[in-house]
Parts: sequence; C-alpha cells; structure tokens
Amino acid sequence: MTDKAEKTPVIVGVGQINDRPDDPQSGLNSVDLMIAALHHADEDAGGGWLANIESLAIVDQISFRELNPATDAVADAIRASPDISYQTSMPSGDSPILLLNEAANRIGTGEISIAAIAGGEALRTAAHRAAAAARTDISAQNAVRATSSRKTPGYRQTYGLSAPVDIYPLYENAGRAAFNQTFDEAQRETGEIWSRFSRVAADNPHAWLKNPVSAADIIEPSASNRPIAYPYTKLMVANSSVNQGAAFIVCSLAEARRRGVADERLVHVGYGAAAHEADDFLERGAYSGSPSMEVSLRRTMELNKLETSDLAHVELYSCFPCVPKMARRVIDWPVDKPASVVGGLTFGGGPIGNYMSHAVAKMVETLRGTGGKGLLFANGGYATHNHTIILSAEPLDHVRFPQDFDFQAEADEARGPVPELHKTFTGPATIESYTVIYARDGSAVHGAIVARTPSGARTLAKVPASDTATIGFLTDGRSEPVGCKGMIAAGDDGTMIWSRS
Repeated sequence: MTDKAEKTPVIVGVGQINDRPDDPQSGLNSVDLMIAALHHADEDAGGGWLANIESLAIVDQISFRELNPATDAVADAIRASPDISYQTSMPSGDSPILLLNEAANRIGTGEISIAAIAGGEALRTAAHRAAAAARTDISAQNAVRATSSRKTPGYRQTYGLSAPVDIYPLYENAGRAAFNQTFDEAQRETGEIWSRFSRVAADNPHAWLKNPVSAADIIEPSASNRPIAYPYTKLMVANSSVNQGAAFIVCSLAEARRRGVADERLVHVGYGAAAHEADDFLERGAYSGSPSMEVSLRRTMELNKLETSDLAHVELYSCFPCVPKMARRVIDWPVDKPASVVGGLTFGGGPIGNYMSHAVAKMVETLRGTGGKGLLFANGGYATHNHTIILSAEPLDHVRFPQDFDFQAEADEARGPVPELHKTFTGPATIESYTVIYARDGSAVHGAIVARTPSGARTLAKVPASDTATIGFLTDGRSEPVGCKGMIAAGDDGTMIWSRS
C-alpha cells in the first residue's frame, strides 16, 4: 500500500437506530442506543471492526446524565480497547462533524488506522420515566429547557431568553428584515424548505416522522401546530422527543483495502472548516447573519475546490428555520432543492448534539447509491458553533490530511463591532430583533425585545402580555417591527418594558 493510502480517511460503515416501543418507559437508554448503532455500523462495514478500533469518540448526551461519561461503557460493550477514548465536552450540534474531522486528522498523521464515532439520545424514554416518577403530565418534561436553565438565572433569562427556541427567532426576525422580505415571503420560504424536509423524511427509513406535510400546514398555527416562539410553530422546530442513535466507522483507505471493502462502498472525507460565535448571544455584532457560519461554509467550498453546482446533496442544519435559510444564501443553494438527506430535525428527528451523525450516515448511504459529493453543515449552541465538511463517493486527489480546520481568526476579522450592553437603559430605543414567547395553550407569555439605544448600545426589554396592542403589532405580519422606534421604561418588577412611541 502507498503511504498516501495509509493516510487517506474513508468512511466504511454507518449505522442508525430508532427505538420506539409501545411503552416509552421501556425504551433503551442513550448508551444502549450508541452501542446498537455501532453494531449496525460494524455490520454495514462487513463485520469485525469494533474490536480493532484505535479511537472511540462519543457525542455528549443529556437524557441520561448519570451515564456520563459513556466511553468506558460503550468500549466494554463492543469489546474494544481504544488507545484514544473521549466524549465531547457538551452536546453541541457540530460535535459529530468535529469528531469526524479529528478522526480524519489522526488517520492523516498515521496515529490511527480505525476510528469509531457514536452518539445517542433517549429523550422520549427519559421524559416518560421522569413524568411517571414525578406523577406529572409528559408535557411538563422538557430536557432541553432544563439543561439550558441549569445555570444561575442571569440577565437574559429575566427576559425569557434561556433556551435555543427563545433565541433563534432573533436571527429569524432580524434576517427577514435584512433579506428585505415581507413576513409572508419569509414564512413561505420556511414552508417550502420544511415541506421538502417532510418529503425527504417520508422516504428515509431512519426518519422519526414520515408523514409529508404541506408548506401551508407548516406555517399556519393550529391546534396541532401551536406557536412556540414567534414566528416559529411546532412543525418548524427540532423534534427532540426521540430515541435515536447513530454511529460511523472511519479508517484509512489502505486499511479498507486490506479488509476487502469494495471501492463502491467507500466514501471519502474532504476538508472541513470550523468557526464560532461568542457563547453569549448578547456579545455578537448583529443577528442578521453569522460571520462564523459564512466562513465555515465558504472556506469548505474553497478548500475542496467546489462550486455549488458540484454538490449532489447537502445537509444544512435545521434546528430552526433561520439556520438553513442563512446557510443556503452563503452557498446559493436554491429553495426548490432539498436541503437535507435525512429530513431535518423536525421530521428526521432531533437527538440534541447527535443529529449530524445521522446526517453522516444517511449521506454515506446516499452517495453510495448516487455518486457525487455532499456537503454537511453543522450548527450548535445558540447559532454558536459551525463546522462544515465534504464527503465524496469519488477519491479527492488534492485532499491531504491532517488539515487545520480552525478558521476562527478569519471569522473574528469579518465580525462587526460588538455593541456595549446597557442593562438598565430607559428612554427611546429601536428594535434590533424580537420574539414573542407562547404558552402551550397558544397564548402569549410576553414579548422579548433586543433594542439599540441612541448611542448604539444594546439592551433588553419586555412587552407584557397585557399590552395586546403591542403584541399584535409584533405578530400580525402587516409591518416590519425591526427598526421600529419605541420607548423603554422601568417596570414594577425591575425589568425594562418596551412600548411603541
């Protein structure tokens, strides 16, 4: 074998599992899902790989926290003794692509020949068990919000901005204004993208929900599609009530050939690029775009010498509509082509940090059947972490590992100035972005405003649910609230209150 083949990473096996027993309490836990997925990946690769892996990387999980770190339990179950064994520090949506790029780099240096990557979430089972233990309704269980709320409540939480579903709408609403779209135009775009997701999921045996949904039904609030955080409805957000696991095996091209894997079963790993926003969303330059997302996507295309027309398939992370809407504009991906091979996080399933392992697995299966190249774009946190990579059914002759996939300096340079934060401002202010947070019955809890002061500082304010006129202005879709001027005054509870001037 040539030295190049020894240092060329390829994916040889992929595995996925949906665990959906009639009694959700009897479902597998997260670690068991990982183990099952790894066995499926081993079978897909021809068998006999797991005992020989030299690296095992696991995506952090939140549904069974007492099982963390899960690396030893997983390794023991698959009878492996890897020299490298680790779990990500948090369950971020970019984790599987980060772990894939790290495995490719280790193969490129000759440090290892075989790596396995796995993740799983049993949120459906965990929620039902917690509800039974607490003797509460299942609707009271929300592991994602609970995880977001573990930290001591701070400034943003006072205004209801604690979980991802509260914060991503800030990008949606600011993005709509920046794209010069009307509310109806922006919603139609979401409906088109999400309806195609549902059709992809209907044809994907690994998807969680398989009923095609029309664009109109996605964007129209209803009893079965309640509003969550304006303008998002239930059918627009990640479905985390799943028991799903996924895994994949990466090895050197030389090792694959030694084990007799046919060339048509191999999927080659291309270059990747990662960049991040500030962890605190209030410390970002604007909500109309993401410099780190743009750098991650653009650099990946450039490094792999690709144009958009060269891509047969893409997976644009889809926890909330603003993410694929921003991403598709960077690579000029048309709205009438599917932006997922899985079906998106609403229909394919949203197992917190591990969705992109499912995307890797499905992209590998798709490329084996169609050939060509696929782009995987991952996003994690609160539109924070971005990592993109290319997979190819054909060899990528110009690609050499290891590669430095960190493009943070470039993203930082592209970022605009971060406004000063003024927490107790009163006086005239202009809406930078906003959302309205809803209760389960569809009633408004309150509006949350991110505003700019006359000096350009950033501040937060609320709109009480009792101010029905202002809530209506924010949500009726007839005019654009972003850029609207108003007044901020101190409320009786110590929070700042925004009203139209």
